[in-house]
Amino acid sequence: MVAVRSFDFHVGCVRSVVLMVLGLFVSPLWGTELVQTIERIKPAVVGVGTFQKTRTPPVSFQGTGFVLDDGLHVVTNAHVVPELLDIANKESLVVITGKGKQPELRAATPVALDKEHDLALLRIGGAALPAMNLGDSGSTREGQTLAFTGFPIGMVLGFYPVTHRALVSSITPIVLPARNSRGLDAKMIGQLQRSAYTVFQLDGTAYPGSSGSPLYDPETGLVYGIISMVFVKGMKESALSHPSGITYAIPGNYILDLLRRKLP
Repeated sequence: MVAVRSFDFHVGCVRSVVLMVLGLFVSPLWGTELVQTIERIKPAVVGVGTFQKTRTPPVSFQGTGFVLDDGLHVVTNAHVVPELLDIANKESLVVITGKGKQPELRAATPVALDKEHDLALLRIGGAALPAMNLGDSGSTREGQTLAFTGFPIGMVLGFYPVTHRALVSSITPIVLPARNSRGLDAKMIGQLQRSAYTVFQLDGTAYPGSSGSPLYDPETGLVYGIISMVFVKGMKESALSHPSGITYAIPGNYILDLLRRKLP
């Protein structure tokens, strides 16, 4: 806590109010630091989808991912990567880079998969892309403010990444609790008993296309997690029209384990 001398307090308060009225009072967290961080990390945030030349549209967007390691590896959610491709009709897995109306497609190949933690590692072709760096997610604390960048509505308006801010509301078991004991069945109880890790519950609003977005420090850009799922009220279609504002992220330390398991 910063100590303030009593005779400076009144002047300081008046100055703050004036600056706020003029729109000049900006919290450092959401000021120039975040602006610079977004500009720096955007080239490392990519889309993940499939490509089929004879399909309309040829690109089917599945989710977000981000570049790590040597610039040729992309981390995303396991549920974003299709289990089967229409090989007979030349459907292929791709990573989408660039921005705007004409993004670049890169061929992608899965090299490691961790379904338990909903993680997948892809290797992409072409030149290396700018990469993000991992921080120690074990140092993340409740009340910490982070940000995530991805493609919440895919490529509907073109390929433009979107950034959301998020407070770490809770560090909680992966299983969502039932509203009451009547909502617990044998399957859910078994899942609770098997659950061996925790996730970050965020108060930021994510959407289905946000899956795989990096969760990072607004000042340093270090990645502390990956957006995995959104709590949906009612039917899944309501995720867009009536978002719950509750999002979950997998801690980034599991990504380190995934990188160690990648194929050569």
